[in-house]
Amino acid sequence: MFSFFKRKSKEAAQESSIVKDEVEVSQEETGRAASVETDTDSLAMEGAAAEAEAEAEAEAEAEAEAEAEAEAEAACVKAEESSVKQENAVVDDETSEAETPADETPVQDVATAQVEPEKRSWFSRLRQGLSRTGQNLGGLFVGVKVDESLFEELETALIMADAGMDATTSLLTALRARVKKERLTDAQAVKAALQEILAEHLRPLEKTFPVGRHKPLVMMIAGVNGAGKTTSIGKLAYNFQLQGHRVLLAAGDTFRAAAREQLMAWGERNNVTVIAQDGGDPAAVAFDAVNAGRARDTDIVMVDTAGRLPTQLHLMEELKKIKRVIGKADAQAPHEVLLVVDGNTGQNAIAQIRAFDAAIGLTGLVVTKLDGTAKGGTLAAVAAGAQGVRPVPVYWIGVGEGLEDLQPFVASEFAAALLGSE
Repeated sequence: MFSFFKRKSKEAAQESSIVKDEVEVSQEETGRAASVETDTDSLAMEGAAAEAEAEAEAEAEAEAEAEAEAEAEAACVKAEESSVKQENAVVDDETSEAETPADETPVQDVATAQVEPEKRSWFSRLRQGLSRTGQNLGGLFVGVKVDESLFEELETALIMADAGMDATTSLLTALRARVKKERLTDAQAVKAALQEILAEHLRPLEKTFPVGRHKPLVMMIAGVNGAGKTTSIGKLAYNFQLQGHRVLLAAGDTFRAAAREQLMAWGERNNVTVIAQDGGDPAAVAFDAVNAGRARDTDIVMVDTAGRLPTQLHLMEELKKIKRVIGKADAQAPHEVLLVVDGNTGQNAIAQIRAFDAAIGLTGLVVTKLDGTAKGGTLAAVAAGAQGVRPVPVYWIGVGEGLEDLQPFVASEFAAALLGSE
């Protein structure tokens, strides 16, 4: 009996020990789980902090790169400005050493610096205006032999440029003689020789406009419709005023209100008085303008006339009447009778010059619209006296619509532009 209770007591103690062990194991597992959860949360917090720190570092790096790029650009700009200043300084030094005499003042240096770029700009515009002919003629001298085929191609190109047979024959005869005499074998040397011969051929057309010879100097302007008479008058008024001359305009085209309004607009633009009538006799307008010019102590009076074709005989007779009436206001006037010729008309310009010269006795030409489509060889035909035309001097040539795009004719410049030379 005693052994029975002893066994039961022993089993109860074992069960209590087992329960105690299970409780301890359970507590240990709970502790481990809590530890794992704590570690996980800690790792998550550490990861978030690491990500935020990485983003901050990336932003800092981006800002540093942007600042570096800005500093690099600023350095480049400063370097370019420094380079430009150095180049300008070198150019100024070269200009002062090469062109400026020792006794000239800095003001004269500035004037020279302003004139030279304008002259180069004018020649570049002229060369561009005659680029069509310049490419056709100048291109013949690239990589070729100096033989008969070159002369044949030159003959074709000159005729296609509206130079006409007379001028073409004269120019090529002189060129052949020059090549034979100087034994030229280089194509570029032949081109240079042709340029000199062409300049000499055009030289009779080069003449300085005789402003100041009379006071007032009366100019009568004629031409066909669309040649650019009114625009040329406006540009000439602008250029004459730049030279210090007082100008008065006469709106002799009384048939077209638009022509009168256009001339009055040019007068307002240049601050020049315009004598005009709403309709009426154009000869009477010209007469009043000459008297007004004398009364107002004007230097130059320019009389616009209505555009007309040489075949319109009644209008050509009216043009003669205008000239006669101007002569009644001033016995020696008009002192200059100019014909405005469109540079794109080609050989038709020869017929115009001949007809107007026969009617009113031309003293000079204004050739307009030499701005890309004109061939330019017509002046060579005029200089050669082709088709019985008289070689009337060319006072001005125009290459565009700007006020500075009408300049005096210079034979050497025109010849260089016609051959596409620099």
